[in-house]
Amino acid sequence: MTNLNEFTTLGLDSRLIKQLEAQGIDTPTDIQRETIPVMLQGKDVIAQAQTGTGKTFAFLLPILEKIDTEAPEVQALIVTPTRELAIQITSELMKLVEERDDVNVLAVYGGQDVERQIKHLNKQVHIVVATPGRLLDHVRRETIDLSHTSYLVLDEADQMLHIGFLREVEDIINETPESRLTALFSATMSSDIKQLAKRFMRSPEKIRGKEKGKTVEEIEQFVIETTDRRKFGSLTETIDEVRPFLGIIFCRTKRRVSKLNGDLKAKGYLSDELHGDLSQSKRESVIKRFRDAKIQLLVATDVAARGLDIEGVTHVFNYDIPQDTESYIHRIGRTGRAGGDGASYTFIAAKDQSFIQMIEKGIGKKLARKTVEGALPDGEERNEERRNDQRSRSSHSSRKTVSSNNRNRNSGRNRNKR
Repeated sequence: MTNLNEFTTLGLDSRLIKQLEAQGIDTPTDIQRETIPVMLQGKDVIAQAQTGTGKTFAFLLPILEKIDTEAPEVQALIVTPTRELAIQITSELMKLVEERDDVNVLAVYGGQDVERQIKHLNKQVHIVVATPGRLLDHVRRETIDLSHTSYLVLDEADQMLHIGFLREVEDIINETPESRLTALFSATMSSDIKQLAKRFMRSPEKIRGKEKGKTVEEIEQFVIETTDRRKFGSLTETIDEVRPFLGIIFCRTKRRVSKLNGDLKAKGYLSDELHGDLSQSKRESVIKRFRDAKIQLLVATDVAARGLDIEGVTHVFNYDIPQDTESYIHRIGRTGRAGGDGASYTFIAAKDQSFIQMIEKGIGKKLARKTVEGALPDGEERNEERRNDQRSRSSHSSRKTVSSNNRNRNSGRNRNKR
């Protein structure tokens, strides 16, 4: 059996195999091998797989195999948490149908002209790739009808829920017929995901992707203990030492992303920023420059970087520590693509100790501490940071006490009024 015949045995027709061959794809990944036959049989699927495992083709190929191009309605809906991921999936989909004129695809996401999208929707559309907010906008305008949808894919479902899209996802599901096939793809399997599946899926087949570019265990992970004052110097020293081919640096807020990017540029680094305040054209330009290695470092917020699947990312730097284990796993999962080497560096100050302990407990391993010469404060600076941290906690505790006392006084007054 040749590798190409292996795709044939999964139940795909010659047109799809020809397109795969044109892209140099001749061997299905584990997630594709397991998911495609199940979806072709019409069964619901829960697949635990990270970006970079081939999961996009795992749901696109069976949809294209089963779609009825003679029917005028939307038959397949793919919902993603971010514009970047919607654009990426649409791009992969267009490659698969570029030799066909009988399949119409539309991407629906924020940052685009709504009227232009409506014009496209007046034509026959078979497959919609969308973000939740803009999709529901069209549903309310009655410019998208999901009542004939046969296939619903929730991609990066954990991230949609993590961002706060649970209600929107539920509303979208309720717009589709109960007879639909539902495929849910998620890197992690939280209790919210399980509850969503229990409510809206019918005896789903559970599939766990074995290929993850690199698993959490395989990515080299280091913690660099420093202070807020010395963090920037620690970062640049680490970058100079490890010399990333492509590196993503995560910050907590858009403001911190812009500040850090400006500081890196001032030091001569080839960097740019990615966050929610950028226009769509600027975001796409930044991602393309990073993908083409025109810039070496991408400074980003969590939300902006979700769904990015860029080969060649060798390093992830957590300039600001993630606030939970799930975000940590998603961040470091940006590196080690296609089996390449991957490493992550998390910079922590004294106040971050509780977060790093929570992350270590969540991933089930103690992270190696790495010493960077410029990172370690002298004794006085370390003591000052501890004092500041204690003051912060004391102030927070005082505010809670004052607030509690005020509530008690108000409660007493209210009782006197009764």
